Formats: sequence, structure tokens, C-alpha cells
Amino acid sequence: MRELVQNDICARLWLGVTVAAGVLAAVLGVGQAFWLAQALGAVFLGGATLAEVTPALLGVVALALGRAGLVWSAEVSGQRLANRVKLALRDRLVAHVLTLGPAYTAGERSGELATTIVEGVEALDEYLSQYLPQVALAALVPLVILVWVLPLDPLSGLVLLCTAPLIPFFMGLIGSHAREQTAQRWRDLGWMSAHLLDMLQGLPTLKLFGRSRAQVADVAAMSSRFGNLTMEVLRVAFLSALALELLASLSIAVLAVEIGLRLLTGHLAFVPALTILILAPEFYLPLRMLGQRHHAAMAGREALGRIKAILEEEAPPLAERAPLAAHVAAKDPPSLKLSGITYAYGSGAGRRVALCGVDLTLAAGQTVAMVGPNGAGKSTLVSLLLGFMRPDAGRIELDGVDLAGCDPVRWRGQVAWVGQHPTLFLGSVAANLRLAQPTASDAELEAAARAAGAHAFIMALPQGYATPIGANGARLSGGQRQRLALARALLKAAPLVILDEPTAHLDAASEAAVRSGLCQLLQGRTALIISHRPALLDLATRVVTLRAGRIVGEEG
Repeated sequence: MRELVQNDICARLWLGVTVAAGVLAAVLGVGQAFWLAQALGAVFLGGATLAEVTPALLGVVALALGRAGLVWSAEVSGQRLANRVKLALRDRLVAHVLTLGPAYTAGERSGELATTIVEGVEALDEYLSQYLPQVALAALVPLVILVWVLPLDPLSGLVLLCTAPLIPFFMGLIGSHAREQTAQRWRDLGWMSAHLLDMLQGLPTLKLFGRSRAQVADVAAMSSRFGNLTMEVLRVAFLSALALELLASLSIAVLAVEIGLRLLTGHLAFVPALTILILAPEFYLPLRMLGQRHHAAMAGREALGRIKAILEEEAPPLAERAPLAAHVAAKDPPSLKLSGITYAYGSGAGRRVALCGVDLTLAAGQTVAMVGPNGAGKSTLVSLLLGFMRPDAGRIELDGVDLAGCDPVRWRGQVAWVGQHPTLFLGSVAANLRLAQPTASDAELEAAARAAGAHAFIMALPQGYATPIGANGARLSGGQRQRLALARALLKAAPLVILDEPTAHLDAASEAAVRSGLCQLLQGRTALIISHRPALLDLATRVVTLRAGRIVGEEG
């Protein structure tokens, strides 16, 4: 967090404005106490009339208005600071997750990640807008008041100086217990969000096995635990507030007794004594506010721990950016060569080799099919080809250029990929198709859909290409989703095509429609098809067999 503020000039500016406004408000508070004490002393001791003390009272009112304006400015600038840092942090967090790619998100729970990115960043609001400036004000404001009080009455200044450390000491003592509960509460929130998302996504399965009602009890138990933790955190926060208020009150009482005794014995004048008594609550106020905002910002600090853990995840190393082959940029079909590709998941005793010394060549414009049992390493090979992971050993070359040195974003721009479970987003048919080509015209959308055999069913939808299809194409059949994915791949017009079981789980009629679209997609492109379906294998000029991470056979 400190790094985000330090590296952003505007964020540092807003933090500086917030602290400066708080310090200036304290300076005006000292002036307000002085003029008020002068006016009261003049009235009670000197018998001054209202007209005689009017200038002093007007000064008190002016200073009060000035303080109000400064407090408002501090609130606004603090919120500007929080908004700026949250925006930058959320952008950085999302960008890093996208850089980590599917290889990282596959091992995380989507609900927990979404909670961290949305609620976690939002939980930093109080930490940034209130707690962070208050840390500085808790040190500076008492110092400003001490600078005024010590020359006025050294003994009273010594009392203030000795009692001030007690408040942050007890704040830390009580806060250590609340910190553990807040951390557990945040972990439970992430787990509950992940569980609820899993439950909603798996609702058909839960219904099928008669377990949907059981989830009600699970959610109730989680909610009860979360509520109990929240109440425990609040209980500790209220206990802390009581202790800090009590300490501040006792400290003021000690100061008042000391001042009163010396006032009675004539060792202290009335106006300085009254000034110090008026300033005493102002002296302890920043320390008490630090305690309150410490507890309010605790959730943000715990969320920050999870955010930092994500940001510290090591992204795949990127070498120097080498240009892709010129004719690839011109959309000509490239050649693809894999040499000695090895990849393993995990490390140490848990290391599992997925690919071992794989050699494969796809000539320009050639279609190669790959078959093999589950767990043979086919999906791992696809992830490597798409740049989501880097091989532990070996090279992937495109027209002789090692892809390890190419920009993965630019590389993916040359690849059209269709998997067995295509992702369709909440939105219209047209919006989903335009993911491949945001500037595509309606005519281009229709041409791609016709080539994929999707135009007829799209036009049968209530609003045609403008029809909302729900998340993951919930309102479409499996064959319709696959044909939309093919249309999207056709619209991209990439020179290299990778198909990962594109007709899995489809009936014969749907497979025939998808196969027809694939014929259009593969024309004039280099392609790798992973499938066991004879209808798709017939499209390939060569068929290679992958077993236990190795190429063990080839036909054609």
C-alpha cells in the first residue's frame, strides 16, 4: 500500500492535502482556545462588556468556520486519495490475474477471487481515506498543541506528554485480539463467496442428486459463523473504544486537578489555565480517533494481505520481444514446430510430468489430428501452444522463430481456438461474436455465422443477433454454442487454428453441422485438431498418438 501511494504523485498530493488540512485545523483550534479563554477571562475577571469582547468572539467564530472548512477539505481529499489508489490497485490486480492466465485461475476459486478484486479492494476505503491520514495526524496534532502548551505551562505539558502514549499502547494491546478475528472473518467471507458461486453454478447437479435443500443448512451455518465473528469483532471494537475514552477522560481529569490546585494556590493564572483545559480534549482527540479508525480499517488491512499474495504470484517470464514472421502478420498459414517439449506440474515429491520430449511438426497449411487417452497431456500441450504456460524444456517455433521470445498477446492474435466448452458471456449474440473482431460489421457477423452453420438458428431467436443468450450461453443447446464458437473463430481469420474436442458431447446432427463449419474454418490455415471423433479425424492429413506425455505413433 505504501508503494502505491509513494509511486503515485497525485495520491501523495491528496494524502499531503488531507494531513495538512488536519494540522491547520489543529492550529486554528489552538487560536480558538486562546481567544475564547481571553474573552471569558475578560468577562469574569475584568468585568468586560459584550461590546468589549465582541472582537474576540468574532475571532472564535471565524476560526470555527475555518476549522469546519478544513475538516470538510480533509474528508474530500481523503476520499479522493482512496478512490485513486483503489482504482489503480484494482486495475493492477485485474491486469496481473490476466497475465497469470488460466494456469493460475484454474487452481483458485472464482468466487473468492471475485470477492478479493471487488470487496477486498473496496474494504481499503476506510484504511486509505481515514486511517492512513490519521496515523500522521495522531503524531502531528498533539505535537502542535504541545508546542503551544509547554512554554505556557511546562508542568501541564509534561502531564500531557506522559499520558499520551497510554492510548496507543492499549489500542495495540486490545487490537491484537481483534486482528485475529478480523482475519478469520475475511477468510470466511472469501470461502462463503466461493461456495455460493459453486452452488449456483452446480445447481442442476444438486437438484439431480437431491442435495439442493441441504445447501440451505450449509449456507445458514456459514452465515451464522460469519455473523458471530462480526459481532465478536464489534465487541472488541466497542471494548477498545470504551478503554480509550476512559483513558482520555482520566488523563484530562488528572490535568484538571493539577491545574485546579495550582490555580487555587495562585501559581497559575486563569487565562493560561482555561486555555490548557480547552485544549486538553483536542490533544487526546487524534489519538482516540486513531483507535476508532484502526478497528474500522482492520478489514481493509486483512484484505490487503490477500491482494498482496495475488500480486506476488510470479507471472510467466517474458523474454525479449522478437517479431513474428512477416508472412504470419499477413495472415498466411505458418509452419509450427515443437522440439523436445517437456512440462511438469508441481515440484519435489509431488512433481508430475505431463509432457516429455514431444516432437511435432505442422507444415504450412497442414491439418494434423492428435488422439490419446485422458491424461495423456493433450490439454497441457494446448495450453503451451496458447502461451498460457511456458515449457520447462524444448522450443515451440513458428516459421523458425522461438515463441518464448515473442509477445504472447501478439501471438494469441494469430491463433483461433475452439474448445469443447466454449465460453459465452452474458450479452447478445453479436457482442459474443465481436469478441474476435470488435470492429466487425453486421455483414461480416452474418457471413461468419453462415459459414459456421449458425445463421439459421440465430435468426430464429426472438431478437436475432441482438438476443441476450445468458452467461455461458445458458439459453442455447450444446451444438448451438459450438457453432457460435466456430463463427467467432471464423470472424477472427487467424492463420493458425487449434481445436480441442470441439464436437465432444454433441449428437450426430449437431456434430455434422459443426463439422461443416470446421471445413470452412480450416481452409487455407495450419491446424491442430485434438479429437477422437472419426468425422473430425477425416479432416486431417496426419494423425499422431500421444500417450503418457510422449508421441508414440503417427498415421498419414
